[in-house]
Amino acid sequence: MSVLVYAESSDGKFKKVALEVTSYGKNLAEQLGTDLVVLTLNAVDPTELYTYGAEKVLAMKNESIKSLNPKIIANIIQQAAAKESASVVVIDSSVDGLSIAPLAAVNLNAGYASNVVALPISSSPFVVKRNAFSNKCFNFSEIKTEIKVVGLAKNSFGLKEAKVDGNVEEYAPSLIESGVSSNSIDKTTGKVTIADADIVVSGGRGLKGPENWAIIEDLAEVLGAATACSKPVSDMEWRPHSEHVGQTGKPVSSNLYVAIGISGAIQHLAGVNASKVKVVINIDPEAPFFKAADYGIVGDAFEVVPALTEKLKEFKSNQ
Repeated sequence: MSVLVYAESSDGKFKKVALEVTSYGKNLAEQLGTDLVVLTLNAVDPTELYTYGAEKVLAMKNESIKSLNPKIIANIIQQAAAKESASVVVIDSSVDGLSIAPLAAVNLNAGYASNVVALPISSSPFVVKRNAFSNKCFNFSEIKTEIKVVGLAKNSFGLKEAKVDGNVEEYAPSLIESGVSSNSIDKTTGKVTIADADIVVSGGRGLKGPENWAIIEDLAEVLGAATACSKPVSDMEWRPHSEHVGQTGKPVSSNLYVAIGISGAIQHLAGVNASKVKVVINIDPEAPFFKAADYGIVGDAFEVVPALTEKLKEFKSNQ
């Protein structure tokens, strides 16, 4: 028996979530008294996973799978799980992972728990703690099937180094016909992406227009953050829809979320509530976001944000 982790890569490089699920898989394998096996696809350096406890890496190379194809990847995971007699399969809860995991669970006839935030509180029965109700509370779910699929919530476990002398095995499973094709892929380059960001700086209608977005970008640059926006902003085409975060956009579970000029509609709050620390800057003291925030500044964004950016630059220059 083993724990199998699927570690995502993009352009050959591991995403942070891949390292986090590997860390989780290592600790889970130790809890269950079994081995960890990590499955990779087109990774340039699979040995990077040794740092996070991967004793064995199944490294698959197939350049024909250049874009996300959940059905094919789920089938590859199914074959790897059978090969390694996996009792638990761990997949991240990224946008890609949320597409792959349910299909893998169906293939494996396995129970699936998404948005898991911690190691199982018990292994027999197998019970995991999960985010629920748009991250407003937790629940405890028991998975009763012989094989379990766990979807780990982003930034819930963290990166835990556990260096091992691992080994890489070339893996070449058979590929199925999925019936799914990709016509085009648009990628953001040169910026921190929302999916990988530990810090997200987001703007709303309080910015008054796209010409004022420089203050958001300046603050994001000094923080090493991704930029995002509320739904009305993307609807008005001030910013691209790829930056729209919230329940109807991209979910955010960053370590720090800074909301500037965003009132805090319930759909927006539901999509960012998993962020660990939320900071709100808004001129309206009655903005709903203040009730959900860990820290709040009542003030004009055009005065507060540039001043905050300058103070952060000063702080960093003195480090």
